[in-house]
Amino acid sequence: MCARVVVAEDDGKQAELVRRYLEHEGHDVVVVHDGATALAELRRRPPDLLILDVMMPFIDGLDVCRIVRAEAALAALPVLMLTARSTEDDLLLGLDLGADDYMSKPFSPRELMARARSLLRRGSRTGTGGGADAAVPDPVLRVGPLTVDPGRHEVWAHDRRIHCTPGEFRLLEVLATRPGQVFTRAQILERLHGFDRYITARTVDVHVMNLRKKIEQDPRNARRLVTVYGVGYKLVDEEPPTGREDPGHAAGRKDIRHGP
Repeated sequence: MCARVVVAEDDGKQAELVRRYLEHEGHDVVVVHDGATALAELRRRPPDLLILDVMMPFIDGLDVCRIVRAEAALAALPVLMLTARSTEDDLLLGLDLGADDYMSKPFSPRELMARARSLLRRGSRTGTGGGADAAVPDPVLRVGPLTVDPGRHEVWAHDRRIHCTPGEFRLLEVLATRPGQVFTRAQILERLHGFDRYITARTVDVHVMNLRKKIEQDPRNARRLVTVYGVGYKLVDEEPPTGREDPGHAAGRKDIRHGP
């Protein structure tokens, strides 16, 4: 798949190395060296993938990611973040802002290419990428008042459209394929593909916390995206009766319904 990739990296040597590897795989690459220029290029022609350094002049990578996720035309753009920071808090902040994957410097160029391929495949499958290999979208998933539409990359809850980052969307999609089934954090991470040894199970907790703010009527008393304590998370089709069951242990009782 030939894709258009924007590399936003202020280190000239690092940017050139990434460019060479991407072009070797047949991709069209645009390199920029600051956050302001990156945003201008993204708005001019949205790419299939953004490789984004955190530490950049004018506008840093974290703010670029925040702005990208707030703009409708760019919200579904896959973002691979690069950073010299390596603490878990920095990593989780990047994911919380909407990055799809996160690599600490120094990194292996081959590993970077593997992650880029993974993000491009997911973008093609969900229709968020612009490549010619885009596949037929998956059917719509409905769980109670929640609708997950992989083809349009949309989530609706209680007749309201919900904005989700790509990471949040994929997590919700995984759970919605089997409502009532408990997924451990390790199983969720495995199904998200882009997350690997650099990212801990806390990544899942961050996404779940943010999703509850968006899809639950009372995020502190989750009735839809529930915790099974000591095991993991599940998405339930029917809310448990108030006061009778712990939402962390109530199971959904209906099979998933697929849209047209």
